[in-house]
Amino acid sequence: MQGLDLDYMVGLLPVLLSYLPLTLQLAVTGMALALLLACLLAVVRVLQVPVLDPLVRLFISFFRGTPLLVQLFLFYYGLPQVFAFLTAINGITATIIGLTLHFAAYMAESIRAAIVGIDRSQTEAALSIGMTTSQMMRRIVLPQAARVAAPTLMNYFIDMIKSTSLAFTLGVTELMGATQKEAAGSFLYFEAFITVAVIYWIVVEGLSWVQRRMEVFLNRAYAR
Repeated sequence: MQGLDLDYMVGLLPVLLSYLPLTLQLAVTGMALALLLACLLAVVRVLQVPVLDPLVRLFISFFRGTPLLVQLFLFYYGLPQVFAFLTAINGITATIIGLTLHFAAYMAESIRAAIVGIDRSQTEAALSIGMTTSQMMRRIVLPQAARVAAPTLMNYFIDMIKSTSLAFTLGVTELMGATQKEAAGSFLYFEAFITVAVIYWIVVEGLSWVQRRMEVFLNRAYAR
């Protein structure tokens, strides 16, 4: 049995780390857009807006019910065959779109559950003093729902970072794509994938630490 080539792994580490910023860029951009879209979808679901609510239900059902990889292929390979103007979309853009829509569907349900969990007496009190529905959502409901949903949303962000590894299937040379190329060139697949696994692990553990600190901060006002 051949031992690990530690020298190769040490030399590979800075090469792979140079692609980490692109991986984080994909995840951060996708998370920001997904969070915005998820809030809109959740509000439509909570308020049961006519016409829009069934469409939102269909959107959530589709993107939760199909694999992310299928969705990425659909945006990058499928839709450009139907709509010619989409041929201008590159792998990075298709990845961001896929991550945004996929995770927005999941996050919308988490945010909706957090909103519904707010004590009804608070919404009734807000309306009784003359607040509009928009003011009530912005000033009373959403700030409290954000505290409840924040840990779950951070988990989705962690999952999104790991999901960026699918971008290499669209020709994007991010962290996983770079690992695949390096492994194919050296034939040291085990060492290459162990190295990238450790990088993902360290990033996720760092975010998990941030999540724990965030939960403590958000719950200070509720500590007894």
